[in-house]
Amino acid sequence: MSRLADLEAFIAIIEHGSLTTAARHLDRSLQAVSRALAALEEDIGVQLVHRTTRQSSPSEAGLAFYKRLKPAVAEIREAELEANNRRSEPSGTVRIGAPVLFGPEFLVPMIAEYMSAYPSIEVDLQLSDAFVDLAAEGLDLVLRIADLPDSGLQAKRLGALRRVVFGAPSYFERHGRPEHPSDLRHHACLVRTIDQRPGQWSFLIDGKPRTITVSGSFRASTMAAIYSAASHGLGIAYSPLWQVRHLVDEGSIELVLKEFEPKPVPIHALWQENRFPPAKVRAFIDLLTVRLKLAGL
Repeated sequence: MSRLADLEAFIAIIEHGSLTTAARHLDRSLQAVSRALAALEEDIGVQLVHRTTRQSSPSEAGLAFYKRLKPAVAEIREAELEANNRRSEPSGTVRIGAPVLFGPEFLVPMIAEYMSAYPSIEVDLQLSDAFVDLAAEGLDLVLRIADLPDSGLQAKRLGALRRVVFGAPSYFERHGRPEHPSDLRHHACLVRTIDQRPGQWSFLIDGKPRTITVSGSFRASTMAAIYSAASHGLGIAYSPLWQVRHLVDEGSIELVLKEFEPKPVPIHALWQENRFPPAKVRAFIDLLTVRLKLAGL
């Protein structure tokens, strides 16, 4: 049976179009790559690659073999990496990127739990609402709360975060509770002025996404001010649940229109290094997955 190294050499030859380029990519000698291909062809009993002095191209059998082989080799390497990571105690520095509000309020307590479980770990937390470049910023892991565009990054969906409508009990006592999103037009709504579309709140009505335009006499540029205004009975607000969970728990605000909540926004962990993250990253992702599920956000 062919060695895994021979199979990887064949894959590199097909993808790079020549034995020389494949050897350079694999950091092997040209002779080693040539011997690997010859051994593989002898083992299988068919010519896989047509060689010329300048380039190499797959035969019909070689192309079919490549398409079946590449995912299988990737799975083998991932299994090896996973097994190796599970033998390794997480250690070293983990550089994590996260949204500005999500970091201090929600992420830091989990980082504390993570560092307590693995004393050899150090954490460097970088907070930004921009979609930063992992490689450019030297980050091991980034948390993003959004639907992800296509990219070369590896990702794991950790869960999804609800968007909710809320107000203080004192406000509802004076003005009543909205029973339908359309009722918000008759309520004092708290609008953040720096949103891309201020006063445009999303809902799911009759199973379809709908946008309701709201307004009110109090507006602010930060969500912290909006939350304070809602807690003091100035009106009804709209935000991710995780940002106001503590206010709900302490009774400062109450949720309304829960049956009309829009589709939850997914939260993903993204990393770059491998298809399977290193031990220090995997351990933190595992913790995040469990804690997000328990939080019910």
